[in-house]
Amino acid sequence: MKKGFKINKDLATYLIVIVAYIVFEILILTGALTSHMKGLLVPMVYYAIAAVGLNLCVGILGELSIGHAGFMCVGAFSSAIFSNAFADTLPGGLRFFLAFVVGIAVSALFGFLIGIPVLRLNGDYLAIVTLAFGEIIKNVINALYLGVDSKGLHASLTSVSDMNMEADGTTILSGPMGITGTPRDSNFTIAIIVLLISLFIVQNLVKSRDGRAIMAIRDNRIAAESVGINITKFKILAFTISAAIAGAAGVLFGHNISSLQATSGNFGYNISILILVYVVLGGIGNIKGSVIAAAILYMLPEMLRGLSTYRMLIYSIVLIAMMLFNWAPQARQWRARFLSKFSGMTKRPGRSSK
Repeated sequence: MKKGFKINKDLATYLIVIVAYIVFEILILTGALTSHMKGLLVPMVYYAIAAVGLNLCVGILGELSIGHAGFMCVGAFSSAIFSNAFADTLPGGLRFFLAFVVGIAVSALFGFLIGIPVLRLNGDYLAIVTLAFGEIIKNVINALYLGVDSKGLHASLTSVSDMNMEADGTTILSGPMGITGTPRDSNFTIAIIVLLISLFIVQNLVKSRDGRAIMAIRDNRIAAESVGINITKFKILAFTISAAIAGAAGVLFGHNISSLQATSGNFGYNISILILVYVVLGGIGNIKGSVIAAAILYMLPEMLRGLSTYRMLIYSIVLIAMMLFNWAPQARQWRARFLSKFSGMTKRPGRSSK
């Protein structure tokens, strides 16, 4: 019975996401959601995906990263560049699928390359370096110009004219002006599917042999190394997967707006802090909690917008309440007692487990 309960506990995360999706779809079909609220559904999901990826790094690996907005930025722009470059040559569905592959692959590559030197650091030093990476990526994209013509791809760090394109050339990335005209292929259904895939990857990684090695490194690095665990290998593995998941969130971001710009409001360090808040309030290492916290904390300010003056006051109270519920010793003891009673109810008396 104990093993069966663990399986049900894992499936609960998928069921929560699926039930929430069905509820929102019913609200959309019945006209209960305003157009503004419908426009917030995809952003809510891609921030939940980013929180799942960050929780893999912070909660499972035990390394503090505050540069995941940078990986989102890489995924968003690499996929948007691909979609714009092949807008006239590939059908929409295939183009969007390949854009996803490109965005995730490029983000994973950046995570791998950055993880090699960065993961030699620990604690605050790692956090500062990842923060710097996010800002560097954003500033480099703001200085980059890309275009395509009959001769291929052109790039410049100064202006459009310095790319020396032919008359048939088309500018894709215009420095601080970003990318315009990206096909808006993201929708709520696709975002939910990507979230479920991300949850499946992370939860199965945690239960795998590699996941146990990663958690051993988190709990005691010296002990893990003494039993033959390759510290560098597993830290880079977790960091790369975490970056790839953030890149998937970035792909949804880039294909959900008509004008994509590498601004601080989209990919600045405040966004990395916001995603970290979702992880902390949902519970470090609690993947299901990250999804729930991201959904509640992203939608709550908009749902309270009608309260005007008291909106942010109520939002702050909710933050404090969630923090106390997740981390206060008495609240954690109450949750443990409640869950133990619930698990006891699932066992049927008179039957022995074999």
